[in-house]
Amino acid sequence: MNFKIDTKEKFTVITPETDCLDANIAGELWKTATMRLAEPPHNVIVNLRHVKKADTDAVNDLTGLQKHFYDNNASFVICEVTKEIMPQFENEDLPDVLNITPTESEAWDIVQMDEIERELMNGME
Repeated sequence: MNFKIDTKEKFTVITPETDCLDANIAGELWKTATMRLAEPPHNVIVNLRHVKKADTDAVNDLTGLQKHFYDNNASFVICEVTKEIMPQFENEDLPDVLNITPTESEAWDIVQMDEIERELMNGME
């Protein structure tokens, strides 16, 4: 497996243990992440701290993955995007589309806020 997986109470952190995010790794990431939707915790944080290069298609796949999670009432947050690949994210305008945080701790906060928002919205229905 090319990922370190750390499960917490409200989310799972998936960290690719490779320096390259290519189509194969993106496919494995999609599979590994979406398996989390089957049982709690459903929320996923992807920590990209080791990734130094990435294929454009693989980076764009993250948008579809986030949409899939939000369509299933779960959070998907990306954190610690390295300076080497951040320009690719910016060229594709992904910081405006994806939940990206500088640190894993801030990603935890996003998940917590999403959880509170979902609880409030469910209480209003």
